[in-house]
Amino acid sequence: MTAMRVVPAWRHGRERLYVCLPDGRNIAWYDREAARVNVLGEDRRDEVLEALGPFLTGPVAVGPPPVPTPAELARLSLHPDDDLAPNRPGEAHLIALDRDPGPARRFRPDPRRRALAAEETVGEALDGFDGAGWHTLHSLPLPGGDRIHHLLIGPGGLFAVYALYARRQRVRIADPEVALGRRAPRPLLRRVRADADRASYALTAEVRAVLALVGPAEVSVTVAPRGVRVLRDEELAGLARQGGVLKPADVEALHALARDRHTWARL
Repeated sequence: MTAMRVVPAWRHGRERLYVCLPDGRNIAWYDREAARVNVLGEDRRDEVLEALGPFLTGPVAVGPPPVPTPAELARLSLHPDDDLAPNRPGEAHLIALDRDPGPARRFRPDPRRRALAAEETVGEALDGFDGAGWHTLHSLPLPGGDRIHHLLIGPGGLFAVYALYARRQRVRIADPEVALGRRAPRPLLRRVRADADRASYALTAEVRAVLALVGPAEVSVTVAPRGVRVLRDEELAGLARQGGVLKPADVEALHALARDRHTWARL
C-alpha cells in the first residue's frame, strides 16, 4: 500500500489530481482532460500509478511534464495547506457562514452574505480572464485578519481588487470616503490603497488598486480618488485588455510567489 496522498484541485471547470508524498510535497499530477499523468521523478512512477489507480478513468499517457516551467515546479513544491490558488471568491465569508450561519433575518439580510455576493460576482468576472494569460487569486489572508479580496496578475500588470456590494444604491465618492445610499460615508479608499501597498511590498512589484462596485444604481465622484481605479462590475473586462507591462514568464513567476501563503504571512 502506497503512503502517497491524492489531493484534488478544481478551478475554472478543469480538474487536476495532485499526488503528494507523506511530507506534503507534490510529486505528480493527473490531468483528466489531457488524459495524462505527469511524474517528477521516474523512480516513483509505480507508486504514483498505484495511488492514482482508483481515479484513472481510462488509458493515460505517463511521463515527465513536457516542459516543466519554474512556476509549475514552484507550485509542486508547495504543501497543499500553503497553496492559496484553490481559494474560492469570498472564501473567508464561506468559511465563516459555514461555521456560524447566524439567525434567519427576514428584513435585514446578513451583511456577510452581501459581501460574499459581491466577491463572488467580481471573482467570476476576473476568473474569466484566464484564457488570455491572466491569473486571479482570491481571499488572500494578511496578518491581523485582513484580506485582499482579489489579486489579478497578467500582461497588464497586477491589480488588488476590493469588491463592494452596492446593489441598487447610489454611491458617492469623495476621496478617501465612500458612501452607499443614505449611510454615513467611511474612508474605504484608504483600505483599498493599503491592500495594494501591502501586496506591492510582498511581491516587490507595483500593484495597482481597484475598487469594484457591484450593481450600483448611480456613481458620483466629487473628489477624484488618488491612485484607485473605480469600476462597476460590468467594466472589469477592461482590465484584461491592458498589456505591455509583464512578460509571460514574469506573470507565471509572480503568480507562483503570490499563491504561497508564506509570502503574505511575513508582512
